[in-house]
Amino acid sequence: MNAVVPTITLADIEAAAVRLKGQAVETPLIESPALSERLGLRVLIKPETLQRVGAFKFRGAYNRLVQLSEAERRVGVVAFSSGNHAQGVALAAKLLGIPAVIVMPADAPKVKVEATKGYGADVRFYDRLGGKTREAIAAEIAQERGGAVVVPAFDDPHIVAGQGTVGLEMVRQAAALGATLDAVIAPISGGGLLAGIATAVKALSPKTAILGAEPAGFDDTRQSLAKGERVTIRPQGRSYCDALESPFPGEITFPVMRRTVAEVAAVTDAEVAEAMRVAFATLKLVVEPGGAAGLAALLAGKVTLAAGACVGLVLSGGNVDPEFYARVLRGEA
Repeated sequence: MNAVVPTITLADIEAAAVRLKGQAVETPLIESPALSERLGLRVLIKPETLQRVGAFKFRGAYNRLVQLSEAERRVGVVAFSSGNHAQGVALAAKLLGIPAVIVMPADAPKVKVEATKGYGADVRFYDRLGGKTREAIAAEIAQERGGAVVVPAFDDPHIVAGQGTVGLEMVRQAAALGATLDAVIAPISGGGLLAGIATAVKALSPKTAILGAEPAGFDDTRQSLAKGERVTIRPQGRSYCDALESPFPGEITFPVMRRTVAEVAAVTDAEVAEAMRVAFATLKLVVEPGGAAGLAALLAGKVTLAAGACVGLVLSGGNVDPEFYARVLRGEA
């Protein structure tokens, strides 16, 4: 018998917003005349680079952990992530006094590893190209620690609801600017961010198109939407977008994206690097590769938009390795 897949509603996202008040940053919605003129659109930017831990992931992590029982808090949590979810869980755990173990790939960006450790989490490394999966390692650690709660990166209704507060804020902030969003574009890994945003935006602004962007070679969501069912890919190599390398969309997130997402673009490393340079030069923002995927899709003309459309662009994170970032800015990557 198939398990019932949890659903996420606008009420769940509004409840998450209440929990996050005073904890998460309500990041601004910024209009960029220079970018708007370049693209022939009205571009309103949601810089989650300015969020706590430098990425939207804090929203979902805190919303999940703050709802743990006292008994669960004493035992602690285990998460697995290449970096941004790791930092989000680590900081949320620190704020709530919860022990946290984070399973990270050995090749995760140093800046993300050091930040995760800096929040007090116990980091355990694994080889993403061989051996046990991160899910199996996390499950073993949870059992060893007496039933610690495993906090997934995206396939959890509380995580998705927390990420959905990005969309909730965008619609209300756009209205305050006298704008109606014709489209919203955000990066996709497992789909927690886009599914949460889509749930909020479609409830408040049904005509707004939901667009996604993911790395070429890691376009599991695009393939899944085309096939009408979840597809697991077997990538050859790596992407600059280390934060977007999930090989499949989530069991919870995919049905939401299937109902709501109009289009998904696959962006190349070269397009992502160019988007990072534009974000630096034009927007004066440091954006990591995965965080720049939506901007890359807009700059490369890979999504369908009418001339002059008002587009909400989510820059989802800014945790980029300094040496790699310098190479990008010099045009060497």
